[in-house]
Amino acid sequence: MAKGDSCSYFRRTSSFWMLVVSIYIILHTWTAFWPQDVPYGLLGPLGALTKYFVDYHHPALYYGWFLMFAIHVCEVLFALKVCSDKGIDSSSARLLWIAQTFLFGLTSLCLLIKYKPDGRPKRQ
Repeated sequence: MAKGDSCSYFRRTSSFWMLVVSIYIILHTWTAFWPQDVPYGLLGPLGALTKYFVDYHHPALYYGWFLMFAIHVCEVLFALKVCSDKGIDSSSARLLWIAQTFLFGLTSLCLLIKYKPDGRPKRQ
């Protein structure tokens, strides 16, 4: 991105949050759909907690996965609206925001919301 080029603004979320969210989504998906294949013993205390949720609250894990998916889709739609409002017109920048927000959710969306365009009038 060139300095001052607000129509193609994109900022990557931190590697820490990318790792945390990725591990959570993978573990949640794995326990919701294939709980018999999860190596609970290798996960230490997290494995014990995960096993408890699978044994006693599996429907909540299963339906919670679909809720998580729906929330990420809503965040993507909101990110598109924010991109329009802040004057981010570049299709490649918008695609990056959509992909990052879908994969990492609020950690990406917060970066977009914090962005202050450089004096460009808002789109109505």
